[in-house]
Parts: sequence; structure tokens; C-alpha cells
Amino acid sequence: MRDVQTVRAADAPAGEEILRLDGVHFAYDHHKVLVDVGLSVRRGTCTCLIGINGCGKSTLIDCVLGVLHPSAGEVSIDGAHVRHLKPARLARKVAYVPQIHERSFPYLVDHMVLMGRTAHSRLLSAPDRDDREFARRAIEECGIGHLAKRPCTSLSGGEMQMVLLARALAQDAPLILMDEPTAHLDFKNELLFLETIERLITARGVTVLMATHAPNQAFHLAEAGVSTRVAVMNRGRIWQEGPPRTVLTEEMLRAVYGIEAHLLECDPPPGGTRPIRQIVPRRTLRAERPGL
Repeated sequence: MRDVQTVRAADAPAGEEILRLDGVHFAYDHHKVLVDVGLSVRRGTCTCLIGINGCGKSTLIDCVLGVLHPSAGEVSIDGAHVRHLKPARLARKVAYVPQIHERSFPYLVDHMVLMGRTAHSRLLSAPDRDDREFARRAIEECGIGHLAKRPCTSLSGGEMQMVLLARALAQDAPLILMDEPTAHLDFKNELLFLETIERLITARGVTVLMATHAPNQAFHLAEAGVSTRVAVMNRGRIWQEGPPRTVLTEEMLRAVYGIEAHLLECDPPPGGTRPIRQIVPRRTLRAERPGL
């Protein structure tokens, strides 16, 4: 194992643009959260949105979802401004996987996933055969067929996150937003979630924008063959954006996170072609200045 001192530029991801943010500003009262944010996301890719707590990641996602409205700038999906889209039409373009879901009612898993079809249903109409087939396929693709008749209140955190991913998939939207979806998962369930994202992107061409506190997830997805980008948020702006191997550097971690970390690289595993890269944090910069 060795430290990586230099990284090479990577090719830009293929695919046409599906999401664009142009000069987006947002503030809560007089507190500026997003400042002149610009970002382009292309089809069939995963963009990992990273940054310290409070840097604006969740607010950015809420602006894409239409939950919040920028004070300036535009958010566009497939060339249509989000502020001009009615909720039903927006729901056909973008789905959402939250960090955590309050399970106050014991919906069965297959019923929860079927709720993803609401965006395609007429007012007060019941799900039809096509809707049920969409839900069934989403459940199978996420590997949770054995949970279909379980109440959601009986599931573990990892199982519930897979249900929420299946619901988003049943929605049949080309863009899926995720807000720290693996924050409460153990190692195995985190890997299962990431492996499912890999399949959805490479096999179905789904596009993912994912806020995460685990930069190593970007390396994992890129090493699995997913076209992956990293967008670093800092003080409400997109501070840097590009492939993981050019963005996730020791210098960036020092400047943005205020930590000393090492970027390590291992040879490809047996049968693999891509080296394994991982960030190993060592200490905060406060350790150098104990009086702070």
C-alpha cells in the first residue's frame, strides 16, 4: 500500500445533461446558504455531493425537488425550469431517497413501493396492473422480494433504505436524488446499497445525485465502472467539481474539512483492472494548535 502523491485527469462522463443549476442563490432570512451555485449533471452518472455539515447540500437538493425556491438563478431538469413544473410533472422527472424515514404506520413493503407510482396515476384512481408490475420489478431489482409482505415498521434501517430506493425506482423518474442515504447503515448494508446503485446506473441508465459524508463512496462507484463525479460544497458554493481521482485529494480535505488525511492506493484485486483508492483521515488540524 502506498500514498498517492499525484492523480491523473479523467475523461468527462458521457451522456447528455439532465440537471443544471445556474447561478442559484438561497437564504433563510438574512443567512445565505447557497451562493451562485452552478452544477451540471449528465445522464447515466452518479454525482457525489460532499462538504461539511451546514455547507448547503440538503438545501441544494430541496431546490432541485422544488421544496425550496431559489431567490435567484435557475434549476432545470431536462431543460425545463423546476419553478415552472407542476408537482405531478416534476415527480415524473425526479425521485427522492431521504436519509431516514419515519415509520409511523405499518404499510406493507409492496404497498410502500407502489406509492412510487402515484406520480403516474390519475386523481383518485387505484393502481392498475402496469403500476403493480413496475413496483414488483423495482422490488426485485433492489433484492428485497423476501420483504414484500413485511410491514415497514418491522424492518431494520438497512432494509428500509432499500425499500425507499425501490419506491424511487418504481416512480420511473430518470433522476434520483439521495440525501445521505447510507448515514445509518452498517458496512454490509452500505455496500449492498452502493452495489444496487451501480446496477441501476449501469443497467438502466438511471442518474443519481447523492449527498454523502463518505467520500470513499465515490471511489467505490468509480472503481465499479460507474461514471462518477464529485462536487465539493464549501460556504454555499460549488468549490470544486470533477472525477474522484482529481477532486478527492489530501489538499482538498485539508482546505475544506480542516483535517489531515492520507490518500492510499492498492493494486487491483484479483480479476480487477482498477486500483483501489481510499481516504484515511488521521487528525483534525486543531491537533496542531491545541489552544483552539
